[in-house]
Amino acid sequence: MNRSVWKRGRGLGWLAAAWAAVAWAGSAAAEDAAASPVNSGDTAWMLTSMALVLFMTLPGLALFYGLVRTKNVLSVLMQCLVITCVVTVMWAVAGYSLSFSTAGMVPGEITLNAFIGGLDRVFCLGLAPDSVYGTQTIPEPVFFCYQLTFAIITPGLIIGAFAERMKFSAMLLFTSLWTLLSYFPVAHMVWGGAGAFLADRGVLDFAGGIVVHLNAGIAALVCALMLGKRQGYPEVQMAPHSLTLAVVGTSMLWVGWFGFNAGSAVAANGTAAMAMMATHLAAAAAACVWMGIEWVKYGKPSVLGICTGAVAGLATVTPASGFVGPVGALAIGAAAGGVCFVCATSVKRFFGYDDSLDAFGVHGVGGLLGTVLTGVFAAKALGGYTPNGLGIGAQLGAQLLGIAVTLAWSGAVSVVLLKVLDATVGLRVTPQEEMDGLDITQHNEQGYNY
Repeated sequence: MNRSVWKRGRGLGWLAAAWAAVAWAGSAAAEDAAASPVNSGDTAWMLTSMALVLFMTLPGLALFYGLVRTKNVLSVLMQCLVITCVVTVMWAVAGYSLSFSTAGMVPGEITLNAFIGGLDRVFCLGLAPDSVYGTQTIPEPVFFCYQLTFAIITPGLIIGAFAERMKFSAMLLFTSLWTLLSYFPVAHMVWGGAGAFLADRGVLDFAGGIVVHLNAGIAALVCALMLGKRQGYPEVQMAPHSLTLAVVGTSMLWVGWFGFNAGSAVAANGTAAMAMMATHLAAAAAACVWMGIEWVKYGKPSVLGICTGAVAGLATVTPASGFVGPVGALAIGAAAGGVCFVCATSVKRFFGYDDSLDAFGVHGVGGLLGTVLTGVFAAKALGGYTPNGLGIGAQLGAQLLGIAVTLAWSGAVSVVLLKVLDATVGLRVTPQEEMDGLDITQHNEQGYNY
């Protein structure tokens, strides 16, 4: 009997010890969770946003470039793929550090690191599952991957301006060097935080109107001007390979843009929700305005027109998406549909430059227009959410400064790179190669039997 009681007591003792161990482990886990700033909901949304933005380039932008002629369609698909691969490696080696390192930055002071990040994060130094960037609530590797997708799509936009005539080797060198010398510095100046040159001066760019669209747009214009027109442009009809693929690509871009803009809140919160709503409203408004103008001017609305209008609205609302209300988003979209239509048609014909897929007319002009209108519609009086408290006049001044710096920097970098590459590897394929098509002459392949 005594032995039975003793055994029962020993069993209860082991059970109590096990229970205490479980309780201690649960308490420790709860303390660790309370100490960690990482939020699982925010992390899940940002993982989704990263995938959506990559989806914009692969396959969205690649399919949208089905607007080139059949003999060149593989070449633009290849360019989107190779840019994704090369920029990814560059980002891991130094791009993330040059864009987002805060080393050497002093708020309110102009130092070298106000224009370009330090080298303390090269080769992903310091990135770990439990590391975070600044005051964010997501793991830093997620932020690293999310921002990488922006660096990928930006040079991808430029190739729309020189499609069908640049050598593959020259394209690869130009986009890689431009990303290093223009994208990384501009991203740092705008998004680098306190101590970054344009951020310190109150410039607002929620999701890339300056960093992505204006930056790429001015480079696209420089490329179109310096490479010259395609053979036969504009007299020869250059029928697109597939408008069907272009519509599919547009649809993918539209869906992916929710990760682009709403994801830039870097949290699953009300700002992300407003940015998503503004993005959709602006795209729809711009598409309707572009279609309406075509209908009145030409008698019929075109599929190409409504696709281009939607993309113009998406690009134009990007810098404002997290700062404006629904009325501001509709106004920005409507303005985008009208202004970008004029620039992609009448202005381009008047000056005679060959911007093959309207990279400048849509992204450059849209980025510039949206950046200016952010200074207006972000005002609280107009239903906006100005984060820095500046009035409309002061905010417009800051926006114009951001535009001027980006136009000057990206334009100068593009001119110098193109001149150096033209003198070394050469920029343009031969007339015969252009006539035969870049698919066969640059890659020895073709997607269809002609």
